[in-house]
Amino acid sequence: MRKIIAAFMCLGLIFAASAQKKQVIRFATWDSEETLDIQQRIVDQFNAKNPDLQVVLEAYGDDFDTKLATGFGAGDAPDVMYMWNYAHYKDGLEPLDGWVSKEPASFKADFYRGLFEYNSIGGKLLGLPIGYTTHVVYYNKDLFDKAGVPYPKGDWTWDELLATAKKVTDPSKKIYGFAFQQEPDPYDFEHYLWNVGVSYLGAEGSFKNGFKDAKVVALLTKMQNAIKEGYVISVEGSGSREMRTGKLAMFINGSWSIPSLKEANVNFGLAKMPSVEKGKKSISAISISGIAMYNKSKNKDAAWRFMKFWVSPEANTMRLDHELPVLHSVVEKEKLATDPMKAVFYEMLEQSEGWVSTSYKSKDWATLSDTISQSLQQIFNPSILASPAKVLDGLK
Repeated sequence: MRKIIAAFMCLGLIFAASAQKKQVIRFATWDSEETLDIQQRIVDQFNAKNPDLQVVLEAYGDDFDTKLATGFGAGDAPDVMYMWNYAHYKDGLEPLDGWVSKEPASFKADFYRGLFEYNSIGGKLLGLPIGYTTHVVYYNKDLFDKAGVPYPKGDWTWDELLATAKKVTDPSKKIYGFAFQQEPDPYDFEHYLWNVGVSYLGAEGSFKNGFKDAKVVALLTKMQNAIKEGYVISVEGSGSREMRTGKLAMFINGSWSIPSLKEANVNFGLAKMPSVEKGKKSISAISISGIAMYNKSKNKDAAWRFMKFWVSPEANTMRLDHELPVLHSVVEKEKLATDPMKAVFYEMLEQSEGWVSTSYKSKDWATLSDTISQSLQQIFNPSILASPAKVLDGLK
């Protein structure tokens, strides 16, 4: 009997020791509510499959950047975290090139290649892609039908978009064809410059041959003239709110607008961004979310195991209703390339490869962004509508 008791005691000590050896991985996210519940299910699934590890989900919500910055400053950041602002946090993030190189070639090949550029700084991969959106044209099918105007298809140009906007506009009913943001986000707005062949900064690192390029001035002038003529409006948000009220035919945004338009029962469709010239492919900014590792983490091997699971086809599929998958295998399995609400985002992703935001290249994006933002507000704010040529000419 004593031997049996002793045996059970030994087993108890073994299990206790095993539990004590479990590594704890801190994982910080900005998500909340329903998406947070999904993330917790993914974490729980990982923990169940990896009894030697315990991932603890830390939901920072709207305080994500504040709490993350505090953690980095105190040398106590989470082992793994969601990431988008690589330029700001780059000094505290673990380069992942070496980790990826140890995996089978199929691991990296399954990702959409262009997304790695948006998770890198200075040629170093600092995060793995987990979600993205490109920008597309949202159009109200009911307003198009009432005006007898065909829906946009395939590749089209800005001239065609503006001509369409003019046709569906009905000032007597306060229905307008298209909306520009009166305070555009400089990060997103750069895709308009890419479509005329330039970025914010020219080869010499200034606005010359970039933001101040004659082709940019011409495009901004065309956009502003459409506002002055009354068939395009300048709005505070993306235009989604105006479309939900039935007063707007088209606007440009990422996939974020889909849920609210569906909830409002808007009969809408999606089209590719317009190009400047016929026969040219349009280009879109890419907004990404990634997953990164703290470079001072004491649990890097365990953190990498968790990161691999988070970007796996299994976890990608679990997040399917809340973000666009970044893996070819998931897109093919779920037939997203033919999904009327998702296919166009992948088309824009593939034809936008090679164009990367200036925010990833500039050493002082914050200052640069403020200057660009102020200039765009002067051009598109309906109470100002300053001459694009004069505004840009005044930049250094």
